[in-house]
Amino acid sequence: MNQRTSVRGRPSGTDGSDFSYRMVVDSRYTKVAKAKSRLAKLIFAQVVTQLMIAANVFISLSKKESPDRVFISSFAIGFVSVVAGELGRKKSRSNFLKFYVFGSSMAILLSVAHLATSNLQLEAFQNFTSLETLKIAAVLLGFVVQLFAIGTTVSLVKNMAPPKRAS
Repeated sequence: MNQRTSVRGRPSGTDGSDFSYRMVVDSRYTKVAKAKSRLAKLIFAQVVTQLMIAANVFISLSKKESPDRVFISSFAIGFVSVVAGELGRKKSRSNFLKFYVFGSSMAILLSVAHLATSNLQLEAFQNFTSLETLKIAAVLLGFVVQLFAIGTTVSLVKNMAPPKRAS
């Protein structure tokens, strides 16, 4: 037992001459890691837009206005899908990621459709302190982020799948 001594420096066999025998990481694993990192940033941006929508709902409730049911339902769908997306990203669950893309897309499309059919006034664009401006900013930011999130998530799910074997 006394013959074991701690070796200082580099252990034998790791001087770099064995590089040709080392395993190479498949490129799809690095693509998955980069896509997960990008998706984390996009999910954070979606959380910001969800908070903007929630602030809009709470401000309208504090002014004793009738709650905007479309924005409340958009917030609820978006919140659930963002949670599913974060779980899918962390645990590499493609089903959660697919639900995330579908749910968050439906939430933002619901908001866009509601804004398109509502009577937007030119004053909302000129007066940046109005509640309508917060709605418009949240929906437009959410729409742009959603476009990037769809592309990133589709790429992530595609790279997470095992490679197809050639017959």
